[in-house]
Amino acid sequence: MWSQHYTPIMDSVGVSALVAAAPIFVVLLLLGVLRKPAWVAALAGLVTALAVALGMYGMPVGLALSATVYGAAFGIFPICWILFWAIVLYRITVDTGNFEIIKDSVGGLTSDRRLQALLIAFAFGAFIEGAAGFGAPVAVAAGMLSGLGFNPFYAAGICLLANTAPVAFGSIGIPVITLAGITGLPLASLSANVGRICAPVSLFVPAYIIVVMTGFRGLAGVFPAAAICGIAFAGTQFYVSNYLGPQLTDILGSLASILALVILLRFWRPSDKTEESSVALKVHPTSTVLRAWIPYGFLVILVLLLGQDAVKNYLNQWTILIPWPGLHNMVQRVAPVVKAPSPYAAVYTLNILTAAGTDLVARAVLA
Repeated sequence: MWSQHYTPIMDSVGVSALVAAAPIFVVLLLLGVLRKPAWVAALAGLVTALAVALGMYGMPVGLALSATVYGAAFGIFPICWILFWAIVLYRITVDTGNFEIIKDSVGGLTSDRRLQALLIAFAFGAFIEGAAGFGAPVAVAAGMLSGLGFNPFYAAGICLLANTAPVAFGSIGIPVITLAGITGLPLASLSANVGRICAPVSLFVPAYIIVVMTGFRGLAGVFPAAAICGIAFAGTQFYVSNYLGPQLTDILGSLASILALVILLRFWRPSDKTEESSVALKVHPTSTVLRAWIPYGFLVILVLLLGQDAVKNYLNQWTILIPWPGLHNMVQRVAPVVKAPSPYAAVYTLNILTAAGTDLVARAVLA
């Protein structure tokens, strides 16, 4: 069994951490500075990670290669499983015309571009982040804003800013769930602590988006909307992550934010008219709008059902657990990561029926 060593370079935590972060720096450099394709950056990051593990940390070659394949398998399922079906659902929604209906139903709530950004980039974008993640919120929400007359590049920038609030709980909580699986820490505790970090940030993101768009003068005109949007999302994000878990944090937070804005707009309008959109939107029958939203409503119901212990335990009967060959219990974690030396469990979980991507399959069928 190989024991992990956390300060192999100069017996320094700081220097060792910098070297360990080299794969991340390489990926960011190639993607953000040199503008290389994603597959080139990912491959370079993998090669760098192997070099650091083998050359600096002294990891045995067999363990390093097994860990690489284990990571690739996790990338295929559940990561690519979610991403693939999210794209399928989006394409079906576009090709059936439901995407335009959803855009018109949201954009038709107000002609003020600032409020449209709050509704679509922040609130609806958070819903897509919670349901699919992996870039889908920016692509979908920016597409909707572009259809409402926003410059596409400008719309993408706004959506990227908005996505800082929900991203930690994206794809039905998979970042937190993955972190719990890797560290062995309790999922409920991790979810609660991540929520306590993110909720205060989420509180101010709507106002920040408006400031970026129109400055503080523009914010003054819609401050009640920005405030109630942030309070509704942050409050729900905090409560759900602390008491229900990570799976529905973004979805319920976004629904609370949308509902709060819809109620506000029935009794209040911006104090200025400087940001009115000139794009004409179609008015669709209520039955048509509801039909377009069915897949997303079904997602909420399905995740709530899967959160019930009886349903989860029943479906988990078909979950396949695979102790990963050449890696499971062959790496030993030591202090200070753990109190006492313990083997690192590398078990591949093939939970087709309860995976987040399977929810998207059902939604694609309904779409």
